[in-house]
Amino acid sequence: MSTLQPLSGIRVLDLSRVMAGPLCAMALADLGADVIKVEHPERGDDTRDWGLRIGRNNTSYFNSCNRNKRSVCVDLQTPEGVALARELASRSDIVIQNFKYGGAQKMGLGYEDLSRDNPGLIYCSISGYSVLGDERARPGYDLVVQGESGLMAANGEEGQGPLKFGVAAVDMFTGMYSAQAILAVLHERHRTGRGRHIQMSLYDSGMMIGSYYGLTAWVNKQDPAKFGNSHPSIVPYGVFDAADGPLVIAVGNNGQYRKFCTDVIERPDLANDPRFATNTERSKHRQELLPILESCIRERTRQHLLDRLREAGIPCGEVLGLYEAMQSPRTAQTRLLHHFDDPDAGAQAIHAPPYVMDGSRCEVRHTPPGLGQHTDEVLLELAGVDALRLHELKTQKVVR
Repeated sequence: MSTLQPLSGIRVLDLSRVMAGPLCAMALADLGADVIKVEHPERGDDTRDWGLRIGRNNTSYFNSCNRNKRSVCVDLQTPEGVALARELASRSDIVIQNFKYGGAQKMGLGYEDLSRDNPGLIYCSISGYSVLGDERARPGYDLVVQGESGLMAANGEEGQGPLKFGVAAVDMFTGMYSAQAILAVLHERHRTGRGRHIQMSLYDSGMMIGSYYGLTAWVNKQDPAKFGNSHPSIVPYGVFDAADGPLVIAVGNNGQYRKFCTDVIERPDLANDPRFATNTERSKHRQELLPILESCIRERTRQHLLDRLREAGIPCGEVLGLYEAMQSPRTAQTRLLHHFDDPDAGAQAIHAPPYVMDGSRCEVRHTPPGLGQHTDEVLLELAGVDALRLHELKTQKVVR
């Protein structure tokens, strides 16, 4: 087993679509699991039609959460398709699904159905709302849950209306929480020999993202103030405009503040002013201090400030656009992008896995698959199907 593939030998049947489920499966794939993604024979995963088109049937959205997988097209609305999925599940360690509540059971692909033949199966269901509540059957969407969990209300500047995150944060956190739970049960299975039914929801994960903001609201019995790019309790800490562009300055303690005043903006009087001497006082008098600091920062170039800040040991950084970040030397040096040639679209790039082990980054073994790219390979290998039967299933349009 490769040190970069600790889940080598583990097979995952990914019946999910869109983002939370596919992201969970991709995390396992990045760590070495063999992930078989089952898709609709005609349209595939919904995200094959979202975002920028790449080649015949891939998109930027699809490629972001489906690397290191094999794609199999099976029509789960047919008895033959369900039979194939059950056969694949019987030879898998993990199943991930995010059908509407009760949908998998109706097809005969629920936990009870599949674990009967495979008691060690780890089965992860992802839904909009918890099975413990009355809304268990209600469909869930990232944007809706960002609103219902209070995340939109906490985001943005004071006086601004509700604002969603730039990315589907609830979906992403749900996928990562789900992968954590799966790995925990996989460890437990070594001791018990049995799997479990993991039941995750977008709403639960959305509430977790609220974190200390949510607890602050609970204690104070009201929403905390919104600070945009600033910190609610540390000053100065946020995004500031230099003469030629924005930068992040994060002054974390009183010693750093004194260095900031004397060595960076050359205003020692601000370090000695009792109103600003401690972070508690700076937070109390932020409306007086920040305009002064902002004026000093605007008088200097970004590079000048960054050089001074780094010399003083004060955390700082540029504010880059997404394209700038993707093209940055920092990204290139650490091999955070994987470059490949799409047969239709030419040179492309996807994110590489974020996991680094023993000094090496986990690799991209499979680029995001074309629709049904591995149907023949997987069904012949794992589903007990011979070449003649495969031809029949294609003729019947059960598989593609």
